[in-house]
Amino acid sequence: MGRHFRELTACAALCVAGIAHSADHVDITWMSITNVLFEFDKTHVLADGYFTRLPESIFSGGGGVDVTSRAMRPDAAAVREVYEALGGGSAVNLLITGHNHFDHAFDTPVWAKLTGANVIGSPTTCLQLKASKIPAARCRAVNGGERLERDDVKIFVVRWNHSGDPAKNPAQHNPRELAAVPVPDVDGGLHAGVAEDFPNGGGNRAYLFVVDTPGGPLTIFFQDSASPVDLTQPIVIDGRNYGAPLENLRHALAAAGLKSVDLWIGTGGRDVAALVLPVLKPAAYLPVHWDGLWRPFKAGVEAPFSDPDLAARLAEAGVKLVAPAQYMDKWRLDHDGVHPLDNSAVKKKLGFH
Repeated sequence: MGRHFRELTACAALCVAGIAHSADHVDITWMSITNVLFEFDKTHVLADGYFTRLPESIFSGGGGVDVTSRAMRPDAAAVREVYEALGGGSAVNLLITGHNHFDHAFDTPVWAKLTGANVIGSPTTCLQLKASKIPAARCRAVNGGERLERDDVKIFVVRWNHSGDPAKNPAQHNPRELAAVPVPDVDGGLHAGVAEDFPNGGGNRAYLFVVDTPGGPLTIFFQDSASPVDLTQPIVIDGRNYGAPLENLRHALAAAGLKSVDLWIGTGGRDVAALVLPVLKPAAYLPVHWDGLWRPFKAGVEAPFSDPDLAARLAEAGVKLVAPAQYMDKWRLDHDGVHPLDNSAVKKKLGFH
């Protein structure tokens, strides 16, 4: 483990000798797809952070996104515009990737360069960053089961799966890590296909956040993909068993001393919810990854969130549905629940209403 990432010991970049009480709330911004900003007291975590919007026309293959016709570079100007709209500076000081498909990890190197923040993700995350000349010491590869601590939040890493079905879209669904640093083309671009330089990174990583406050813990579970097909089956890569996602979630909850969470931020629809809800028992649910991949980010949400089957399943379980309406919608989680916040200043900078 690099000196920046020692678990449960003093560490300037990620860990401290103990957990102090932080603020009594967490602010959460949905920024599109599965791009979510978590503002704890001092730690501001950006999950995924894809704003480039690669053109659909370059993709092809069995699953539709397996291979690309040419290498591409991130739209650094688009990422910078979002960063500056957030206020720049320490608006983001920790980066995480759930998995490594282009619509989640393509812009991570740009965020790392802009913010100077360290990165948590799969081994594939770290190899992709190396391709962009990000120092290896700034990336922590996690495989699931890790407990990471800052002074204002505990992070439990949960090994998870990716959406799809091995019988229908194996290149997209099946767990696969990069074996080596991808080689950029002469212009510094990479091939964004899920069977090329952007595999899923061994399935997925989900994250359980626990914030100790004077009024008790605030808890969030975040996952950016899931498949009901094998959510209960072990993830095995090269003979190594990383556990079944739902069982891994049970272990994380037990390690955190939890029987439920305040907020689940996730995707997968009714079928995934039917499996996860009895284990996670969230008070509220915020859906992500429902808004499509190809529409330009600054065009905003094309249509309101609508999933009647999922909404019905959540209602049956007594879970509050928190439905986003526009990119950069923001909420506050406190001990009274999840409440919308005015984020019009940031939206105005990006042209949203």
